Amino acid sequence: MTSSWRLTGMSLALFAGLGLSAHAAEPRVLIGVAVPLSGPLAASGQDAVNGVQMALNRLNAEHAAIGGKAVRWAMDAEDDQGLPTQATLVAQKLVDEGVSGVIGHQTSGCTFPAARIYARAGIPQITPSSTSPKIAEQGYKTFFRMIANDNALGAGLAEYAHDTLHVQRVAVIDDRTAYGQGLADVFAATAKKLGMDVVDREYTDDKTSDFSAILTRIKADHPQVIFYGGMYSQAGPMVRQMRQIGITARLMGGDGICAPIMAKVAGDAVNGTICAQGGAPLSELPKGKAWKARYDAEFGAAAFQLYSPNAYDAAMVLAHAMMKAGSSDPKVYLPYIRHIDYDGVTDSDIHFTATGELADPSITLSEFEHGVKVPLAVEQVR
Repeated sequence: MTSSWRLTGMSLALFAGLGLSAHAAEPRVLIGVAVPLSGPLAASGQDAVNGVQMALNRLNAEHAAIGGKAVRWAMDAEDDQGLPTQATLVAQKLVDEGVSGVIGHQTSGCTFPAARIYARAGIPQITPSSTSPKIAEQGYKTFFRMIANDNALGAGLAEYAHDTLHVQRVAVIDDRTAYGQGLADVFAATAKKLGMDVVDREYTDDKTSDFSAILTRIKADHPQVIFYGGMYSQAGPMVRQMRQIGITARLMGGDGICAPIMAKVAGDAVNGTICAQGGAPLSELPKGKAWKARYDAEFGAAAFQLYSPNAYDAAMVLAHAMMKAGSSDPKVYLPYIRHIDYDGVTDSDIHFTATGELADPSITLSEFEHGVKVPLAVEQVR
């Protein structure tokens, strides 16, 4: 019989902070990470945790100091389960622990309420993956985003459907979450602006697994593309059910369906699915290939999903802002994030707008072929 150990929450923070005798006298800088580590989105959440751990490992290996004093960089990874109610509890826990900064949350539905808690406490928060524009519109000075938002993703997908696929008829489904509905709204509005017919607009929720009623209604309208605003955990079953009832339309969606695990969830039905995600493929980035090789060596190639490079850069932005400020006190180093100019893995010039949006982001459109995600086009957002 074998035993396995899984460290989460404070146990992970304490483990990451252990430096044994060599580091016993070093003060610890604690970074909070808030992502789903259980439930259907756990694979992508763990991928983000891996990215942060890589960053902290590098900082510790390089003896990155603050104000000329040695520190031990540590992480407390908390499981928000992808649920907004749990996200607020996790956010308050991280605030109460006195973390210097937070990387998270993963979904917009979780980030939206949690951002208020971090803002009230004055703790900087960088999400590696939440794309709803409404989060930034709340005006919190502590909020930053390491990815293009839904306005770019939804519009880019609609333009590709119109300009490249020459689609005329589209159907739109969303899961009623802040992420899914917002993304679908942008896609639908852009499609109409471009002259496409939105022949059906359907709604589900983020717990449903049977889409037969919705898909039967849509089938009668003969769309060429079905756009889904939601996550891979539902998009996979959805596209399988599309094929089972004879719908030949392509499935399209945002970064929520762009992770490699989408192919595992959807099986062969995934082929032909088109998705968009923020940023350029690692293979096309100057530091991308070397970074991915380090990731694979540390966690295994199968662990990689989507957001770990963004989470890595988010951790590095927090750390470099602290080092420039000479302090890990959020009140002291927060302004340095606003004016950061960091050469990262995902971008050689990471900086932010006044509302915390990533400045000059890019998006990548990809298609699943033979179960593998293949980039189609990289577009700069203007």
